[in-house]
Amino acid sequence: MDLTLLWVLLPLVTVAWGQYGDYGYSYQQYHDYSDDGWVNLHRQGFSYQCPHGQVVVAVRSTFNKKEGSDRQWNYACMPTPQSLGEPTECWWEEINRAGMEWYQTCSNNGLVAGFQSRYFESVLDREWQFYCCRYSKRCPYSCWLTTEYPGHYGEEMDMISYNYDHYMRGATTTFSAVERDRQWKFIMCRMTDYDCEFASV
Repeated sequence: MDLTLLWVLLPLVTVAWGQYGDYGYSYQQYHDYSDDGWVNLHRQGFSYQCPHGQVVVAVRSTFNKKEGSDRQWNYACMPTPQSLGEPTECWWEEINRAGMEWYQTCSNNGLVAGFQSRYFESVLDREWQFYCCRYSKRCPYSCWLTTEYPGHYGEEMDMISYNYDHYMRGATTTFSAVERDRQWKFIMCRMTDYDCEFASV
């Protein structure tokens, strides 16, 4: 490699590492969770909330057909940047019923800061609720859907948001009556760094 090119690229790599260094640490910490790190047992309900001022940035799950076609779940959170401020209110969203496809974003321009779920043996599926937090009067923009997680029903799921300025606002899911499993697409958005007048976008 040409030394001139190396000297040009080295500062860029250093800046990128500095910007995302915390993310790398958080991902490594999350990725190394053992089976003891799951927030639920199979067929059991759970409630998970990020610490105050943090939002969900990673979702991990494994599927077990023998355990009621259920999944174990794990989450990772990160603090929001100072420019977003402190959360002004937090709440649980409406329940998304088991056995159905659904689409939901946090109301009131909220960001996902937790999940709550209950298992139903009769349909071999779970109902879901998002725990959402609003940050002052900030509004979402430039929203997009992730690819499907897992890629195929029954596979392990490992979704990590590498975009520091994009936040999870909700999800859309499909449910397979044959596989008794879900695929998720997470709704990711940027947030304005100024207050806006829209109550819900």
